[in-house]
Formats: sequence, C-alpha cells, structure tokens
Amino acid sequence: MLKLISAVTIAFLSVCSASVWARPFTDAAGRVVEIPDNVTRILTAGPPASVLVYVLAPEKLTGWVREPNAQEKEFLLPSARDLPTYGRLTGQGGTANMEAVIAAKPDLIIDVGSVNPTYISLADKVQQQTGIPYVLIDGSFANSAKTLRQVGELLGVSPRAEELAAYAETTLKNLGEGLAKVPAGERPKVYYGRGPEGLETGLSGSINLEILEAAGATNVAAAAGKGGLTNVSLEQVLGWNPEIILGASPKFISAVKSDPSWASVAAVKNGKVFAAPSLPFGWFDSPPGINRLIGIRWLEALLYPKTFDVDLKADVQKFFKLFYQVEVTDAQLDTLLKGAIEKH
Repeated sequence: MLKLISAVTIAFLSVCSASVWARPFTDAAGRVVEIPDNVTRILTAGPPASVLVYVLAPEKLTGWVREPNAQEKEFLLPSARDLPTYGRLTGQGGTANMEAVIAAKPDLIIDVGSVNPTYISLADKVQQQTGIPYVLIDGSFANSAKTLRQVGELLGVSPRAEELAAYAETTLKNLGEGLAKVPAGERPKVYYGRGPEGLETGLSGSINLEILEAAGATNVAAAAGKGGLTNVSLEQVLGWNPEIILGASPKFISAVKSDPSWASVAAVKNGKVFAAPSLPFGWFDSPPGINRLIGIRWLEALLYPKTFDVDLKADVQKFFKLFYQVEVTDAQLDTLLKGAIEKH
C-alpha cells in the first residue's frame, strides 16, 4: 500500500520544500510535527478525521476516505458531496492509493481516534515517505471539546471550533447532571449489534461502545471481557438477556423482531429493539467520531425519557445546522429517526 513511485515522490517533495514550516505541533503521540503556517488542504487518514475536518472546515477537506452514498449526500453541504474519494490510510481496510494521496497535494494529514504503536508507526512511515506532515489526534469521546479546539486552532478556524466545543461541553455537562438523578438499578442493560447478523459487538472499553457507556447504560457484552470489537454467539446474547437492543443494520433489526430464536429476550418481548441512526454519519458508531454528539441526545430520549427533557427533532435540526451546516426538513427527520425511537 505504501510503495511509492520515486519520480512522483521527488516531484512532490520539491513542492514541499518551497513551503514555510512555521510552527511545531505536538500531537497525541508526543510527536513534534512541523506544520505549515497556512493550512488550506487537509487529507484525512480515516473516517473519524473526515467528519472532524468536515464539521470544522469543509472547504479544506481534499476528499473522502469513502464515497458518501446518495442518502448520506442529502445531509451534506453541496460543495462537499462530490469531493474525490481516495481511500483510507488506517485500519485493516486501508485502501488509499499513495499516488492519489500525493496528487491531492495536502498541506497536512490528520488521523483521529485511538493512538497506539500501530498508528504511530504508520504516521511516521507516511510522513517520511511523502514529506507531508502527519498528526495524530486523540478521538476519545470524553475529550470532544478539547479535540475540536485543538484541531480548530491547527486549521486556523478557532472561532468556529469554539462554537462547536461549547456545544460538546454543554451536551456532556447536561448528560452528567441528568445521570446523577438515575439510580444504578434503573439504568438499562443494552446490547449493541453490528453487521447484518448483529453478532459483532464491542467489549468493555471498546471505542465503538463509548457513548453507550458515557450514557450510563450497561453494555451486556462487557461480561465477555475488555477490549475492542468481537464476535459473539446468539446463545451469549440470550444469556445476557438485554432490556434494550440497538442495531446498526436494518436487516439485523428486522431479524430480531421476527426470528423466533430471539423471542425470549426481554428487549424483544417488550418491543425495545431500535435502529441506531446513521445519516450522514453514525450517531452511535461508524465512525466513532465527533458525529456521536447527537447520539447522546438520542440515547437520553430513548433510555431515560422520564429524566431528560428532550425535544429530539428540534435538537437534531439544531445539531445538523450547527455541525453539518444543513437545514433538515420534517420529512427528513422522519428518515433520520426511522426505527430509532418509541412510537407513540
């Protein structure tokens, strides 16, 4: 993946040599990276970084790591819908063509998420081979406001970053105050299923289950241990007997409601099976980025309707206007929340 054509690399490095490296930046891995004084073109290494750059400075985003589908484009700025797709640098699904990365002529590469030796090694390797500064940003949900401010300063858009960071701080503050009123015994046991079969989930501490744990619910899969994503069996889920089931796939949600194998689960008996909203980016997961802030409002309304005073549709419209810079109609709200909330 990282094999480069030397002629292309040399040509690009000759362009970079003319740039003015004006400021050192210490990233989440403690790496000191020299950043151009004026950052105007950003290439993102993975989906969480794409979302972060899009909400802060969509005009600086050089392209997507995955082409948005027609439904997703409906909730994005027209100027960003048809940006080039160059693939992702990170993860097992790394697909980026390095020639395309170089041809995009970015001032900076940003990766957002977990910071570990694998990502550090990749950042060092890409930066060394291309001459493009590459920074690693902590993507933990609890640090959402800090992340927005840090990257906003990096991109030269601090006023906008401050506005979004204030929203993040208020959201997490209100969540904490509300949860303080909910006794531990009244917090629901939840199973989150990924994929069409719904038997992939996150263990305790998984970044993919961060907002469920932030919302004070019990992740039943934590009984299987600590770590990242894992595959489980139907028998395990039946044994955990979750009170609420959340699913990322419509196929899984449909199967849970109709397959007799799931009928004995408390969540199914009580009609507590819901689809996690996913447009234009996942509200719960996929990617585990700044997009999950609206997922908190959804979970408050879904898990604790008697504790949190949530006007979910109004909150969604506010979030989409502030973060994604698009107006959402009532009809679009129905699309966004299909299968995600109680029917009254």
